[in-house]
Amino acid sequence: MHIAVIGTGIVGTCTAAWLQRDGHQVTFFDPQEPGEACSFGNAGSLSPSACLPVGMPGMWKRVPNWLLDPLGPLTVRWRYAPVVLPWLLRMLRHSSREEVTRIATALRSLLAPIFECYDPLLQDAQATQLVRRSGCLYVYSSRERADQWRWGMQLRRSLGVEMIDVQQDELESLEPDLKGRFRFGILAPQNGSTLDPCALVKALHAHCMARGAAFVRQRVTGFERQGRSVQAVRLADGQAVPVDGVVVAAGAWSGRLAAQLGSRVPLETQRGYHVTVRSSNLQLRHTVMAVENNLMVNPMSMGLRLAGTVEFAGLQAPPRYERAQALLRLGQQLFPHLDTSETTEWMGHRPCMPDSLPVIGPTRDAHNAWLAFGHGHMGMCMGASTGREVAHLVAGRSPQVDLRPFRPNRF
Repeated sequence: MHIAVIGTGIVGTCTAAWLQRDGHQVTFFDPQEPGEACSFGNAGSLSPSACLPVGMPGMWKRVPNWLLDPLGPLTVRWRYAPVVLPWLLRMLRHSSREEVTRIATALRSLLAPIFECYDPLLQDAQATQLVRRSGCLYVYSSRERADQWRWGMQLRRSLGVEMIDVQQDELESLEPDLKGRFRFGILAPQNGSTLDPCALVKALHAHCMARGAAFVRQRVTGFERQGRSVQAVRLADGQAVPVDGVVVAAGAWSGRLAAQLGSRVPLETQRGYHVTVRSSNLQLRHTVMAVENNLMVNPMSMGLRLAGTVEFAGLQAPPRYERAQALLRLGQQLFPHLDTSETTEWMGHRPCMPDSLPVIGPTRDAHNAWLAFGHGHMGMCMGASTGREVAHLVAGRSPQVDLRPFRPNRF
């Protein structure tokens, strides 16, 4: 079939690659270049362990203080507060222990096959050098502080995630640059990361193009349908491109298109920031998650990337780069010897759902249209497995992952 894939981020690109492996013809639609939106600024983690949702038990107690701090880990711009407040309340309703266990179980099912799903795509694109499997260190100022997150770590272990306690001397042996600041860690040895998330997307997209895909650099505004069948995608310039099916994987811009296909979902943009220290003198061997500071640190080909802040302000508000600068100051506190003479900053729109579960499945009103978005800050982690499962749906095969928790009509 001729399938329109709307979106050239990691989810859309992986989906197209898996569809091509089934012999389908693919046309990409996106006004931006591949990998230049949310995927560009991803923290780069490829983490089978990252199965905990954003909303965790007891989080409601911390939210008020976070919201009062304009540079805290979670903030809402006051003009946007009336819009996002119902969404935030919905997120908190999903933060009970029972709900978190359900959500984590579902996320783990998509995360466990990360490398199984990426490997064939990377080999096809000759891009295996962009991924490493060196593990992730969750680090803490003390064992006692780590105990505050014990429930979540135990939940990960119960779902089959390998987590190894690391005492201070071993921690400093694994990562000498952590010496003096962190006294306890937990190693997730099955985790990995990408050296350059943008380059990864571009490599996969280029291979799709080499295999015959087309790319239309325009925004899709709607669809032409006959009964329950999408016949064409309609573009911003008025053109209609005939297709046999469509996959909506446009990230934070997917909600309006999904609604036109009968699937209204509570999609929000979780605006993420990062700062990349190009002049970094650190020699980290692992991805490092400073849990108490909600800061992820990942050594990449272009420097050391620091990420870990969330802002709700919609799709139109300009960036507030003070949030990226706050990440840099935090990095300097954790690594006092860090050379920060050359840095770059970024803001992007992570597509997120109140239950932290992406939307994966068929639309309500069209039998040949599928949705694949809402992965939050874990799009890079779940892009390849989502693409594989969407290809199963398009082919009429049984999915390898139970997709019921991700169904579009769950709301």
